[in-house]
Amino acid sequence: MSLGRGFLTVGGMTLISRMLGLGREIIIAATLGATDAADAFYAAFRMPNLFRRVFAEGAFSIAFVPLFTKSLEDGEAQAKQFGEEALAMLASVLFVFTLIATIAMPVLMLLLAAGFTEEPDKYDLTVLLGRIMFPYLFLISLTALFSAVLNALGKFAVAAGAPILLNICMISFSLSALALGGRIEVWLSVGVALSGIAQLALVAGAAKKAGMRFALRRPRITPDMKRLLFLAAPAALAGGAMQINLMVGSIIASFFDGAVAWLTYADRLYQLPLGVVGIAVGIVLMPDLSRRLKQGDRAGAVGSLNRSAEFALALTMPAAVALMLIPTEVARAVFERGAYTAFDAGQTGLATALFAIGLPAFVLNKTLTPAFFADEDSKTPLRLSLWAMGINTVLAIGGALTVGWLAIPVATSIAAWINAGWLWILLRRRGYTMDARLVRRLPRLAGASVVMGVALWISAGAVAELFESGFMRVLLLLVLVFGGMAVYALAARALGAFTLGELKAGLRRT
Repeated sequence: MSLGRGFLTVGGMTLISRMLGLGREIIIAATLGATDAADAFYAAFRMPNLFRRVFAEGAFSIAFVPLFTKSLEDGEAQAKQFGEEALAMLASVLFVFTLIATIAMPVLMLLLAAGFTEEPDKYDLTVLLGRIMFPYLFLISLTALFSAVLNALGKFAVAAGAPILLNICMISFSLSALALGGRIEVWLSVGVALSGIAQLALVAGAAKKAGMRFALRRPRITPDMKRLLFLAAPAALAGGAMQINLMVGSIIASFFDGAVAWLTYADRLYQLPLGVVGIAVGIVLMPDLSRRLKQGDRAGAVGSLNRSAEFALALTMPAAVALMLIPTEVARAVFERGAYTAFDAGQTGLATALFAIGLPAFVLNKTLTPAFFADEDSKTPLRLSLWAMGINTVLAIGGALTVGWLAIPVATSIAAWINAGWLWILLRRRGYTMDARLVRRLPRLAGASVVMGVALWISAGAVAELFESGFMRVLLLLVLVFGGMAVYALAARALGAFTLGELKAGLRRT
């Protein structure tokens, strides 16, 4: 599959998942708003996600994909043996960790949501929800392994579509809670846990169909597993540094009523383009770079990285501009109903705009990091992540004393830009330079984004009064979004940023 088709496949499935995720957040916002129950649910939900991104989607996948991709070059039998050994090791470690963490949940919540201890009922609810959801870590981590196998085989659709089941389960259980009665936050937590079973069954079945049926083995530290651990350890620390940033943000936010929920809703908005673009590029690019480097095609790897950066920024820059200029309008149209008020939308909008400043950097980090891991270098991203973590922590804590919880998105965006700059500088030293096409296209894409931003700002101001009507808000947002897309496409075409023929060629190119 070509890079372009891979991006569209993963991006398309991720878009469906994120839209369903937005739907679930609309339901949660309407029923829980920014109440203590919402804060408790989101704080508890972050616990398995925090470790998932370290163990599964972070360190393990980053180390596993290049090694598994290269083992495929040595034959299917070798790749299957490597996969079975990795599965045995990951499952045994995660089973023990999940058991211990579930028992120690009160202590873990003291670390993640220290501010909740001032309200015992809120803290106890958070612990309960955390215990219900934490087994999701074990299931989703194994899901990540089989997803990595499918990605290495070039079969992206099923792995990218698995998260759709999470959102379907959460929506189904939240609607069941509304219909049958009961605490929606508890129903949602049960839905999260059960979705892990559904996702694992889906990707394991797809891997089996692709010829990768893994037998259960006794975990052993073989030479291949030592190599995997050698690469995964720095990646785990790097992922841990990123999650410490999130944990610091959660701790700070827990001292401000409603801030955990506002930041979560803002996260859902800016994560939509980040997930569709950044995750798609990272997933597709890693096996492509690994394969090219295994074959000694360094020039091809540089070309793939350039085209990936071009694709990512072409979609991310206009999204960032839009979220910076009309964030409150987006939050009002998406969330304002039921328990979620106009004030909540204003606070969510402020956080969204500040996160949007760093959105291109977030995507660049997703795009540039695979080049290091494809080279089997996990120490450099670790070192940079630790520096970025330090900067983020200092800025967030220091800023919270002056501007409050809004220091969290400001610090996150600044640290992301610094990290992206460092990554690019180091890659240039390794020969990953910007080619003439990327140098020519970037300012034109930026110019088209500015033109779109001006059009959005003027249009949003002209219809500001109409946003007071709930039904009109949604229609107006759709008009603004599709109108902005049309303006951006026309401006990009006029400025020579891309042509239709080049887009078609990119989809066909292998």
